[in-house]
Amino acid sequence: MSDYQNAQRALECMQKIEPHRMKGLDILSTTLWQMKKEVELSDLAQRAVDFDRKSPEAWFVVGNCFSFQKEHETAITFFRRSIQLDPSYTYAHTLCGHEYMSNEDFEKAISCYRDAIRVDSRHYNAWYGLGAIYFRQEKFDLSEYHFQRALEINPQSSVLHCHLGMAQHSNGKTSGALDTLAGAFRLDPRNPQAHYQRATIFMSLDRPQEALAELEQVRSAAPRESSVHFNMGKVLKRLGQPEKAMRCFLTALDLDPKDNNLIKAAMDRLDEPDVDEEVSVF
Repeated sequence: MSDYQNAQRALECMQKIEPHRMKGLDILSTTLWQMKKEVELSDLAQRAVDFDRKSPEAWFVVGNCFSFQKEHETAITFFRRSIQLDPSYTYAHTLCGHEYMSNEDFEKAISCYRDAIRVDSRHYNAWYGLGAIYFRQEKFDLSEYHFQRALEINPQSSVLHCHLGMAQHSNGKTSGALDTLAGAFRLDPRNPQAHYQRATIFMSLDRPQEALAELEQVRSAAPRESSVHFNMGKVLKRLGQPEKAMRCFLTALDLDPKDNNLIKAAMDRLDEPDVDEEVSVF
């Protein structure tokens, strides 16, 4: 389970005790990135470069800063600079891979993740990155294998359980996927992604009532996520509750007007006989 607030407090305490320590700033920058604290991340990048321009951690933090702004090519430039200063910098190889993946340059991303694993075979983030790429490419056997490797290294990650379960389900291993997601719940009962994946599986098994219960849990955790309301609408339609389905579709439309064609198409088909549809990706 990720606990970014406590991580931030611990790492900032480290900075106060050792203000000139560079080790750990990469983790702090990633924590700020995850918490969407752009101002603090920019300030950290400026301080790190001012203090030691020859430190790989300094340029790593700068890379994270540009990554947050979705300037992927610039972020890659700075992560590459970190690697030039320290070729064994595993985390920089991995984040470089993430940026290539964001640009859908899967070949270069795979190369970065493999470089990371060559440096440190227990760097589970790189195994996860490879699994995510193979999932995007619908190579579900390879995806499952790499997510499994990541989970063997970090078995306490509820998120990794979710990704493995997703790959298993796509690979036709529905029973195994449900078992894996049960492991995600044991680690973090509030994990919305685990609930969402279970809803996907229950819809594929034509168990819409159970799918609806899972989506209601997700809605409580992410009330402004348009896709949750949209998929609740699809489930309610399957359950023969068109009025409630329409309310969910309208809420989804309010939350994400950009996706209006898909939502309006579902609204137009509300009175038509239901067809088998799985819950879409969160």
